[in-house]
Amino acid sequence: MNTAILLFLLCIISSFVFRTTGFGFGIVIMTVLPSLMPSYGEATALSGLLAMSMSVVVAFRTRKFVTWRRLLPMLVTFGIISAIAIFTLKRLDDVVLRKILGVILVLISIYFTFFSGKIHLKTTLPYQIGAGTISGFMGGFFGMQGPPAVLYFVSSEPDKDHYLAMMQHYLLLGNIMMTCVRWKHGFVTPTVGLSYLYGIGGVIIGANLGSWVFKRIPNKYFKYVVYGYIAVAGIIIFVSA
Repeated sequence: MNTAILLFLLCIISSFVFRTTGFGFGIVIMTVLPSLMPSYGEATALSGLLAMSMSVVVAFRTRKFVTWRRLLPMLVTFGIISAIAIFTLKRLDDVVLRKILGVILVLISIYFTFFSGKIHLKTTLPYQIGAGTISGFMGGFFGMQGPPAVLYFVSSEPDKDHYLAMMQHYLLLGNIMMTCVRWKHGFVTPTVGLSYLYGIGGVIIGANLGSWVFKRIPNKYFKYVVYGYIAVAGIIIFVSA
């Protein structure tokens, strides 16, 4: 299949998942994207640019649900840690890291699915820094900063609208920061720019389909949809690594 067509279809699927669950664009697209791009670093750069484009619209629509005093400490921590991770990216074996990541995602989803009723993460500084740190490492290394933030926000926010708003602002601002760092380290190339043009149409289509589904998921079942998707994503990452 032509690379441009494959990228277009991949963006539809990835953005559909992203708009339905509030995260997961990088998880889906990075199962295939590294094989389509000249380097792993360029693949993470493209993934971040496409996800960032989609978050702009959703973040604007949900801006009234954002609590900045809970978001900023986590975001600042993420920015520092992700920059360190991107700097060391070329020195690490991404295959081993992705297999470890896959196992961790499955274990986390199982734990939260069965014990979520007993878990309520506090909106305090230590929790925010902890979530930002783990998310920073995952975002810098894999272009998948979503899962730690998801587990924090889905437990700490009162409903799916507040959860979506916090996630989208976190992902948007985080991707802007990582794109700047990736550009500085040479990962944002002309190939990335051309591939972005191929994929952005698929992002728009998938986001609109996902929005329709999101509005129809009951609040009481929403967290289980998210946990289930994290488990599936972990298996996909482990197998594809």
